[in-house]
Amino acid sequence: MNTSHVQIIAQQSKIATKLLASSSESQRNLALSKMADSLESFKDKILEVNAQEVLTARQNGHSDALIKRLTIDDKVFKYMISRLRKVAQSPDPLNRVISGHTNPNGLQVYKKSVPLGVIGIIYESRPNVTTDAAAVCIKSGNSIILRGGSEALQTNILLADAMILGAIKAGLPEHAIQIIPTPGHEAVNELLAMDNYIDVLIPRGGKDLIKRIAEGTRIPVIKHYDGICHLYLAEDADPTQAVELAINSKCQSVQVCNALETLLVDKNCAEQLLPLLKTAFAAQHIELRGCEQTQKLIPDIDPATEDDWHSEYLAPILSIKIVNGIDEAIAHINHYGSGHTDGIVTQSLTMARQFEQQVDSASVLINASTRLSGGGDYGLGSVIGISTDKLHARGPVGPDELTTYKWVVYGDGHLRD
Repeated sequence: MNTSHVQIIAQQSKIATKLLASSSESQRNLALSKMADSLESFKDKILEVNAQEVLTARQNGHSDALIKRLTIDDKVFKYMISRLRKVAQSPDPLNRVISGHTNPNGLQVYKKSVPLGVIGIIYESRPNVTTDAAAVCIKSGNSIILRGGSEALQTNILLADAMILGAIKAGLPEHAIQIIPTPGHEAVNELLAMDNYIDVLIPRGGKDLIKRIAEGTRIPVIKHYDGICHLYLAEDADPTQAVELAINSKCQSVQVCNALETLLVDKNCAEQLLPLLKTAFAAQHIELRGCEQTQKLIPDIDPATEDDWHSEYLAPILSIKIVNGIDEAIAHINHYGSGHTDGIVTQSLTMARQFEQQVDSASVLINASTRLSGGGDYGLGSVIGISTDKLHARGPVGPDELTTYKWVVYGDGHLRD
C-alpha cells in the first residue's frame, strides 16, 4: 500500500461522514441490523479464517493471552452479533437538544448533538473491536477507518467486508466503513498524518502502541494507557461478598484492562480475610505479592515492591496491601491508580459516598466487580474503548461519547445593536 491509497481512504471517509451526518435514525438502525445479518451469513467463513490465524499465532509463539483475545468461537461470534443489535436499539445520540433558551428579544438559541466526523481506530489482536467500533460509529453518524493488527488481518478484512455490504444495503454511503488491508507501520504512519481528513483517533492496545499514536500525530486522540484497578475491602466488608468480588475482579479474565491488579485490605479485617483470600486465589492459580503486613499474615508469598503498585500485570499476579482505613486506601488509589476502575466493598453508605466522591477514576464501583466496568454491563451495548482521559470522553466510549455539539440560532431579522 502506498501513501496515496491511505489518503484516498481518508478522503472517501470525509465525504461519507457528511452524508452520514444527515442520515435518519431509522436508516442507521437498519444499517446496523443488516450489518448483523450480513455477518451471520459470513459466519462459517469468518470462523474458518479466524481459526487459521489463531493456528498461525500459536505457531509463531504468541502468548496465551493474545491467543484468547484473537479467537472467535461460537460464543464470541454470538456476542459480537448481539452487540450490533443492542446498539441499534439504543437511543439516537444525534440531534438531541442539549440545552436551549429564548432571549427576551425573541432570539432562539440552542445546542444540539452532532457527529465528530471521521474516526480512525488502530488496534491489536481483538477482532471483536472491528464490529464494536463499526457499530458505535454508524450509530453516532461517524465514518470509520479500521486498522487492526497483522495477527488478525484476514479476519478483520472479512468482518469489515461483511459489514460494508450490510451498510450499503441500508442505503448508507459505501465508504462509511473502511479498513486498511495491509500490515506494517508505513500505513499507520500515513494515517497519523491525515489531520486534514480524520477528526479523532482511538488506539486500542498496549501502552507502547497508545503512546506511539498519541505522540505521533496532530489528530486528537481518545486513549487510555493503563488499567491499574483497585478494590478496597473496608473494615465492615461482608467476608463472603469480599472474597467473591475480589476473585471475580481478578480471575474472570486476567488479561483485560478492568481486571483487578491491586487489592487493598483494611487492617481491621485483614486477619480474618487474608487467609480466606489466599485459599481462594490459590485455587485460581494466582500469584500473590504483599506488603510487609500482608506477609506477616500470609507469610509464604513474595514481597510487593514499589514497582508492583505501579503495575498493570494483565496476568495471574495480584499485589495486596493492608491499609489503615479508607483515607489511606483512597490516597493509595489516587497516587498509584490509572484513573480507570476502582471499587470498594462496604456496608456503610457513608464510606461508599466518601469513596465515590474522592476517588478520581472514570468508573467507581460499590460492592461490584471491577470487571463490570464497560459498555455491555453498563447497558450501553457496543463501545469503542474505555478512556481514562477527561477530555473529550471518560470511561466507556459509546455512541453518545462520539458526538460533539453545534450551536443553532433562530431569529426573525435580528440585528446586533
